[in-house]
Amino acid sequence: MRRSSTDESTYHRSPSLDSKDYSFPNGAFRRYSSMYGGQFGAASNSFFGFHTNPGPKATKAKYTSPKGNKYVVFYLDLSFIFLLELKRCSMAHNCLQCIKYLMFVFNLLFWLGGCGILGVGIWLAVTQGNFATLSSSFPSLSAANLLIVTGTFVMIIGFVGCIGAIKENKGLLLSFFIMLLIIFLLELTIVILFFVYTDKIDKYAQQDLKKGLHLYGTDGNIGLTNAWSIIQTDFRCCGVSNYTDWFEVYNTTRVPDSCCLEFSENCGLHSPGTWWKAPCYETVKIWLQENLLAVGIFALCTALVQILGLTFAMTMYCQVVKADTYCA
Repeated sequence: MRRSSTDESTYHRSPSLDSKDYSFPNGAFRRYSSMYGGQFGAASNSFFGFHTNPGPKATKAKYTSPKGNKYVVFYLDLSFIFLLELKRCSMAHNCLQCIKYLMFVFNLLFWLGGCGILGVGIWLAVTQGNFATLSSSFPSLSAANLLIVTGTFVMIIGFVGCIGAIKENKGLLLSFFIMLLIIFLLELTIVILFFVYTDKIDKYAQQDLKKGLHLYGTDGNIGLTNAWSIIQTDFRCCGVSNYTDWFEVYNTTRVPDSCCLEFSENCGLHSPGTWWKAPCYETVKIWLQENLLAVGIFALCTALVQILGLTFAMTMYCQVVKADTYCA
């Protein structure tokens, strides 16, 4: 049954959310919010049980805080990385200082050793002439000259190492490493060649020493004369391979007075029964073999000192490069 228009007028439609006229008079919202405990205040997003979505401006304001937090986290990450790098640079600096002073002390001792060797060589050259010159083929190969050359090289290398360590100079450190490496490789090559060609070296050395006997007692060869006199007296031997080697020098049955069992003036003119019979070359060779352990220890210590110097130089060079790269 259809209702009349008069019946519809008795019913009033409740206001909906879609209707346009849902405004309240002034103070109405404040009155209702006070009645319900302030739940409809400015901070609330609900209105009479209906939850409203924030508009575009509210959404934009809502995400400004996380963006700021991202900047804070990024700043903290950078600070943490900076602290780690600072700690790493500090550790590298401390390590560099430790290696620096160790290498300085090592090279200072190296330099002082070179000064001592050079001083002994100069003293021998001044007081004894060409002391211990046994070879006629290499007259400059005397003990004094060898000590002078060795001491000079050791002093130069030690000086370069000291300055390079205290100044932390990469060029000097690398120069020290290269010079020491060249010397070490030369020594290693000489040792290898000596063991490979031992028989040929023995034969050549005996022939050269026999030639040197003809210079014994002549003018300008005081070093060779003193060397043979000391060797024959201390090792109780005579000649290179036999006491008869001197017969070719004097063209008669005679030996130097240093070959006598009991030294006296012109004792070398007496009968062979009063002379040493052992050959000097074999005697010295046997002495070296008996003291091979001491010779080996000396050679090993020399090699270890050089390897230690190489290790210090390269380690400090790498530390200086790292310090310049990461802590510049």
